[in-house]
Amino acid sequence: MAEAADFQGTSASPARRWLRRTGALLAGAPLLAGLCQLPAATPAAAASGDPVSVSLDSLSPNTPTDGDTLTVSGTVTNNGKQAVTGAHVGLRVGPILNTRSGINDVARHPDELQGVTGPEVGGKYEQKFSKLAPGIAQHFSISVPVDKLDLGANGVYEFGVALSGQTSAQPWEQVLGVQRTFLPWQPSDADTRTRTTVMWPLLSTVHMTAKTGAGELQTPVFLDDDLAKELAPGGRLDQMVGLGKDLDVTWVIDPDLLASVDAMASGNYRLQGDGDTTVPGPKEHQALAKQWLANLQKAVVGKEVVALPFADPDLASLAHRGTSVTGSLSHLKDATDVAATTVKTVLHVTPSTDYAWPVNGAVDPSIMRVATSAGADRVIARSDSLQETAGLPYTPSAARPVGGGTTAVVADAKLSTAFQGDLTKADSATLAVQEFLAQSLEINEQTDQQRSIVVAPQRMPTADQAKAMATAVRALQGGTWSQAQDLTAAAKAKPDPSATTRIPSTSAYPSSLRRRELPASAFQQIARTQDKLDDFQVILSDQSRVVTPFGRAINRGMSTSWRGRSQAGDSFRSGVKAWLDDLTGQVRLIDKSETKLSGRSATIPVTVQNNLVQPVGQLVLRLTSTQPTRLKIGGRAYSEQPVDIAGGHAQSVKFTTSANANGRATVIAQLYTEDGQEYGAPVSFDVKVTEVTPTVMLVIGGGVLLLVLAGFRMYTQRKRAAARQAGDGGAGTAGEHSDEPGNPDAPGDRLPGETDSAAGADDPEQPSDPAPDTAPESADPSGTGERVDR
Repeated sequence: MAEAADFQGTSASPARRWLRRTGALLAGAPLLAGLCQLPAATPAAAASGDPVSVSLDSLSPNTPTDGDTLTVSGTVTNNGKQAVTGAHVGLRVGPILNTRSGINDVARHPDELQGVTGPEVGGKYEQKFSKLAPGIAQHFSISVPVDKLDLGANGVYEFGVALSGQTSAQPWEQVLGVQRTFLPWQPSDADTRTRTTVMWPLLSTVHMTAKTGAGELQTPVFLDDDLAKELAPGGRLDQMVGLGKDLDVTWVIDPDLLASVDAMASGNYRLQGDGDTTVPGPKEHQALAKQWLANLQKAVVGKEVVALPFADPDLASLAHRGTSVTGSLSHLKDATDVAATTVKTVLHVTPSTDYAWPVNGAVDPSIMRVATSAGADRVIARSDSLQETAGLPYTPSAARPVGGGTTAVVADAKLSTAFQGDLTKADSATLAVQEFLAQSLEINEQTDQQRSIVVAPQRMPTADQAKAMATAVRALQGGTWSQAQDLTAAAKAKPDPSATTRIPSTSAYPSSLRRRELPASAFQQIARTQDKLDDFQVILSDQSRVVTPFGRAINRGMSTSWRGRSQAGDSFRSGVKAWLDDLTGQVRLIDKSETKLSGRSATIPVTVQNNLVQPVGQLVLRLTSTQPTRLKIGGRAYSEQPVDIAGGHAQSVKFTTSANANGRATVIAQLYTEDGQEYGAPVSFDVKVTEVTPTVMLVIGGGVLLLVLAGFRMYTQRKRAAARQAGDGGAGTAGEHSDEPGNPDAPGDRLPGETDSAAGADDPEQPSDPAPDTAPESADPSGTGERVDR
């Protein structure tokens, strides 16, 4: 990394180098004298474990100039078992630090007594305590004119606050506690000012599920109401917008956050309840969401806005574990395509979508390939990943052409990680701010060459971290060695020809980051969900009602926000799949019990239910006989019919069957999409054929024989009657004969050949005449009215 400006390769003038060295010597002289005056017991005190802790809660101004008064405040706490007497807090100015590594050394051990900073400022610029009781904290505040600090040349000075006193066990004055930090000193404008880009990330965790209501507005369902807490006054996202609106920063936004807040602003969102239930989101949160969006819209006016792919997909996990799963890269392209539309719709600004941002800026060849596969040609890396190999004594500009038209925008690692710690306490925040400013000034001091530096902080700073970041950026903007620049300008800046452009190997990727990546099973589950969605959408009349929410939910399943929350990520992806299963199950076959056929042919109905709110179509219902020798469907082993059903309705589809033998035959009903993919679970049922048996045939045959015999008897009787009538010569009249029983002349008793004068050959047929023979039994299938037992 960069060191002193007078190393080989820098362009500082000889006069400037002489001034720096002279200033350093003058500043160091008091330190040497002060060190000689330190009591010999200091090492012993250090070995005892810092009996007094000193916290530096505020330092104002952070970057003093000529004429300013520096105010330092904090607390001192006696951690020992003995009271400290004759105590006082004093300010100490140490040597100028000429290297970034020197700053790192001080920041690594800020409270070590052995490294206590130079002599006290002295005079009235101290605060005395007559006694510090064990376990008691005492507040202090000291103000000192800057010209009393004897600051020399421009640069970063070590600055300390120390408590001196004595105990009964060691009754002499000694330094009992110290807190060291940095005092950037650049009272006038630098000859060359570093162009500094600060990314201001606006991201959150995943909040929305794939579920939506059945109404026209498709009311969204949220995992929880945590987003409202972040939007509320004092919440993390409220702080990010409120602090960022006055800063010269580049807004880096996840479109999913905007979509979630916009959905909440509608006032109709719901929250997951117990089981499959949902409850309405509080109405007051609608006002929170609307106000936050309005504030953000004002904050980004005139500022550069960079849109990350929707839901901020984990590029490293995708590169290392997802590319082997078919279709995974297509989700990244989809997330990139929808990003610009979302931001423009919600914020009314056109964002840049040219950037990819791997986790912590860590890159390797596979990550670079994935990052640029969706169209981004600028990858935000970090200097602790893409490290300098040429031994440059200064920090080069961020832009690095790495081949293939791709630019790696390398953020400075030290500046980018300055606010990652626990900054809930004021002293931690103060130290972080001063170290950030010190590193920035030291970068500017390295060389007279103007460079473009990028700061890419953590993705989701806490509210306390955001406050510290804002304090540092405001001080930087009001300082004299830096000027603000947006991210696109930094990416287009002229690259340093000596800066490294070699992407580190895959083996160099940090194992700590690799362990936190999404597992391969996550991408496999996403692929299965996508396959099912593809099959489902082809039957829908309004695909957008399903494709859009599920497409965005699939993007959320790949989010970087699941890092460190693997169980929550698994639960979310399983929830997306379960909801899709539930929706696809709304279009299904109704179970069917055993069916009985009482004829040789019949019609079998199969019912399809659509419980969706929209019509479905492009479905085919296939009915298949597993025993076509016994039972055929439409004259074959199977038959198909198209299915179109209105929303909330059922349709009964009828199939004609024919039986060739008695017994049971299993029939399977299955829905298919028009492209031949199975849809839903099949329904299987038995058909029992009960029509053609030997007993039935004997009964039918016996009945026919009786009819034939009865007809033959009647025929012979009439023949005898006609013959008898002809032999008698027509004797007798109609009025003389009697039809009484036993009368031999009755018509039923006449012999063959006998006739009746009252019944000639041309007389109309009498009711007693036999009916014509029945026609042969039809072999055609029965009509649709034939009964089918179910």
